[in-house]
Amino acid sequence: MSELNYLELHGDRVAYRDVGAGDEALLLIHGMAGSSETWRAVIPQLSRRYRVIAPDLLGHGQSDKPRGDYSLGAFAVWLRDLLDELDVSNATIVGQSLGGGVAMQFVYQHPEYCRRLVLISSGGLGPDVGWTLRLLSAPGSEFLLPVLAPRPVLTVGNKLRGWFSSAGIQSPRGAEMWSAYSSLADAQTRQAFLRTLRSVVDYRGQAVSALNRLHVAAQVPIMAIWGDRDGIIPVSHAYAAHEARPECRLEVLEGVGHFPHVERPSDVVDLLDDFIVSTAQRDEAPRPS
Repeated sequence: MSELNYLELHGDRVAYRDVGAGDEALLLIHGMAGSSETWRAVIPQLSRRYRVIAPDLLGHGQSDKPRGDYSLGAFAVWLRDLLDELDVSNATIVGQSLGGGVAMQFVYQHPEYCRRLVLISSGGLGPDVGWTLRLLSAPGSEFLLPVLAPRPVLTVGNKLRGWFSSAGIQSPRGAEMWSAYSSLADAQTRQAFLRTLRSVVDYRGQAVSALNRLHVAAQVPIMAIWGDRDGIIPVSHAYAAHEARPECRLEVLEGVGHFPHVERPSDVVDLLDDFIVSTAQRDEAPRPS
């Protein structure tokens, strides 16, 4: 896995990975309570052909966790400014879960930066979401989270995880969920998590939907990748997006949950490769006179 780089953006320290030197740039946006580490299985393959940029969003991973705005719009502006700092004029935008919602907002606000949009198990396409997130969005959950994720439990859990790994027993999906859960042991991370969560989810489910705005990105090729066993954001949201934009490419992976890029990384890399190549060929094809 590539090492983290750091820069200062608007007074906050930003952690990010920047690997590869291809003509095409990919911006990978992780989900809630995640970090750029979630892309560890796909970055080595993608960086052979593309420049891959994967930040830790503010409030996540090794980036700073200020007391500020964690809305989708704020993340979109932040990503635009990050690309400017890295001298990237446009990219294929890839977002998973919360990152998908951020990616759609990014395209809506800054379409000139976006060559393609790839949504992986994306938020922002319907109200349904797992009950855990609905409950955590409720008032008072800030007092509950330290009890749900105490450090002694995490210490034991990490030891067990290490033992299972050394014995060859691994669950990519379980490891990703454990990583998100264990990050909540840190007080600043918990606060940023709750601000982010409450900007998009309440007790009724997801409070933000981009379905009625997908037509705005009519010139942007879109692909959605989903697992048919996603227990956090159901695959029905992918079909709803496809119905709203029939020309959108839809890929549903059998037996996969909420983290296709972790559970089936080679398949996701192949789909990204094919999508980029096929849409580039379409763009380069001569226009009828």
